[in-house]
Amino acid sequence: MTPAARLQTAIELLDTIIAAARDNGPAADNVIAQGFKARRYAGSKDKRAIRDLVYRAIRAFGQPPQSGRAAILGLGDPDVKALFGTGSYAPAAVSEQDVTATPSPVADWMRSQFYPFIAEAEMPALLDRAPLDLRVNRLKATAQDIANDLGGSPVQGLADALRFDDAFDVTATPAYQSGLVEVQDAGSQWISAVCAAKPGMTVVDLCAGAGGKSLALAADMMGEGRLIASDTDRGRLSRLPERADRAGVAVETRLLNPKQEAAQLADLKDLADVVLVDAPCSGSGTWRRNPELRWRITSARLDRTLEAQAHVLDLAAPLVKPGGALVYAVCSLFAAEGDSQIQQFLARQSGWGVDPLSLSLGRATDTGYVLTPAHDGTDGFFVARLTRNS
Repeated sequence: MTPAARLQTAIELLDTIIAAARDNGPAADNVIAQGFKARRYAGSKDKRAIRDLVYRAIRAFGQPPQSGRAAILGLGDPDVKALFGTGSYAPAAVSEQDVTATPSPVADWMRSQFYPFIAEAEMPALLDRAPLDLRVNRLKATAQDIANDLGGSPVQGLADALRFDDAFDVTATPAYQSGLVEVQDAGSQWISAVCAAKPGMTVVDLCAGAGGKSLALAADMMGEGRLIASDTDRGRLSRLPERADRAGVAVETRLLNPKQEAAQLADLKDLADVVLVDAPCSGSGTWRRNPELRWRITSARLDRTLEAQAHVLDLAAPLVKPGGALVYAVCSLFAAEGDSQIQQFLARQSGWGVDPLSLSLGRATDTGYVLTPAHDGTDGFFVARLTRNS
C-alpha cells in the first residue's frame, strides 16, 4: 500500500470506531481486526503503520471527533496532511470546508471526576503506552526462571511480576503455553495481593470475567481450599476453565443470571473467607491500553455503572463470613467509583469496617489506596479491604 492509501484506510477505520463508540458497538481493536480482514492485500508493515496512526488519533482526542478525517487533520502533522489529494487511493484534497478536530486528551466533564491529587501533570501518563507485565505462576516456576528464559525486570513489591518495556507475543512462547506465565498488569497483581488468599480458604471472585485474578488467587492458595469464580458474562467466563487447566489449578465457575444472582449465590452465604469484587467500572484507569474508552464514557453511562457497582457490593456482603474480608477494586481513577462507593456501602450495611492497608506504593485515601500510571507505573486502580465484624 502507498502511504496515501494507508492514510485513507486509517480514516475509514476511525470513522467506524467513532460510530461504534457512540453506539456502544465493537471495541477499536475489533474494528481494526475486521478492517484488516476485509483488506487482505495489506501487508504487516501496512497494518503496523495504519494501526499506529489510528491510535495516535485516538490518544489525541478526549471525546469522539466529528469524523476520522477531522481527527487526522487535527493531529496537525504536515507530513500526513501532504498526503491528502495525492492519488486515486488517497483521501480527497484538503479544502476550506474541512472540519478539523481540536486535540484535548480529556473531556472537561471528566476532569472533575478524578481524585483531586490526579494533577494535570499526570494526565499524559494516563495515555502513554503501557509496558507488558507478566505474572509468573508460582506453582510452576519462579520469576527468576522466567527472567532467564524471556528476560524482563522485577517489579518492586511483587515477587511474581516481571515487566517488559517492549511488547511481544507472549502466547506464542512455551512458558505461556505451559501455564508458567499470564499477562497481567502489576496493578491487578497488587489487588490479588490485597486479598491475602491462603491455602485452605474459601474465596469468591464475584466478577471474575476471564479469570485473570482468579488464577492469581488460586496460586496464592497453593491448590488447597475452594475458589469460586462467577460472572454474568458467559463469553468471558467460558475462557477460564482452559486457562485454569493450563495453570494447573482448580477453579469452580458459576455463570450468574442477571437479577437472579442472589438466589444463585445463596448456598455461599456466610462461607467465604474472602470475596473479591473487581467491579464493572468506567475503565478510566486503563486508558493506556484502551484510549477509546474515553469516547464511550458519558455521565449517563457513569451513573449506570455506579448503580451496578453498588449492586455487586450488596451481593457480595452476605457471602462473607464473620471475620472475613471483602476486597473492592475498580480500574478507575474517578472518586465516585472509589471512596464514594465504599462510604455508601458502609452507610447501607451494618457490621462492617475498613481494614487499613499499608501498600509500598500508591496513595492512601479515606477508605483505600489509589494506584496511578505516573506515580506507580501501573494501570489506574482503587482498592479497599473491608472486614465483616458481625
